[in-house]
Amino acid sequence: MPPVPARIVIASRESRLALWQAKYIRGRLAGLYPRCSISILGLTTRGDQILDQPLAEIGGKGLFVKELEMALEAGQADIAVHSIKDVPMLLPDGFALAVVGEREDARDAFISNQYASPGELPGGSVVGTSSLRREAQLRARLPQVNTAALRGNVETRLRKLDEGRYAAIILAAAGLKRLGLSERIRAYLSFTESLPAVGQGALGIEYRAERGDIAELLLSLTKPATTACVLAERALGRHLSGSCKLPLAGHAEVSSGIVHLRGLVASPDGTKLVRGEHSGPIDQAEEVGRALAETLLQAGADRILGELGADRA
Repeated sequence: MPPVPARIVIASRESRLALWQAKYIRGRLAGLYPRCSISILGLTTRGDQILDQPLAEIGGKGLFVKELEMALEAGQADIAVHSIKDVPMLLPDGFALAVVGEREDARDAFISNQYASPGELPGGSVVGTSSLRREAQLRARLPQVNTAALRGNVETRLRKLDEGRYAAIILAAAGLKRLGLSERIRAYLSFTESLPAVGQGALGIEYRAERGDIAELLLSLTKPATTACVLAERALGRHLSGSCKLPLAGHAEVSSGIVHLRGLVASPDGTKLVRGEHSGPIDQAEEVGRALAETLLQAGADRILGELGADRA
């Protein structure tokens, strides 16, 4: 094993959730390598700055990681901590991603000050969401409900709900739990109601692929089952283009050495929705993802992709 670096700098977005994640990783690394000095470099990304436009229209989730990758490339940081769901399906050349830690609750969460569940929403209610995936699935189930864009960090989104701008909002349960805000959750949405984003609830560490020393250090933080699930989900996403303009969902679980993957592709208005499942050995996780992608394409996802002009990888 290469020698442990004397110092590691972690690049992170400056939102409270992102810093929680960076501090969590710092604590894990410090416990394993107590002689290593570990610090956090906070950065503001374009995705954090532009809050008045839908994410899909301004460049997608890559806007949340570009500045962090620039810090890695410039040698200002050694690793960057991400929510896996915010990481584009294709990394730039020269970068690698390690899936670390146990996965937090991957479900979507329904938050409202008036209603206990989506089924209680009266016709015309406005639900805030930043995700085409959530919007499409909500419209498919409850076509009488309206949706509106919701951007900003977790606290900002909750504040907008409390100001009465929305009847309800939908957020990732993982972020709320990590921030100690689980009491705001009125209902957890099942995977049938709202299949999660690829990688939702999982943390990843990005680093320069040439850094073999970093890759070795991170092995101590990985969990084979979590890694296999994320590999399957991201393979599904890559094969289906994984664009922010495509309502795409994917969630995998491991049982008795088998990866079970569910996937979904929908039209933005929820009128067209294709679901599927596929399973395979844990050491063939990416093959499971690709196989499910082909199943979805044959079931009609190819037509949805064509209408949206999405390019397959």
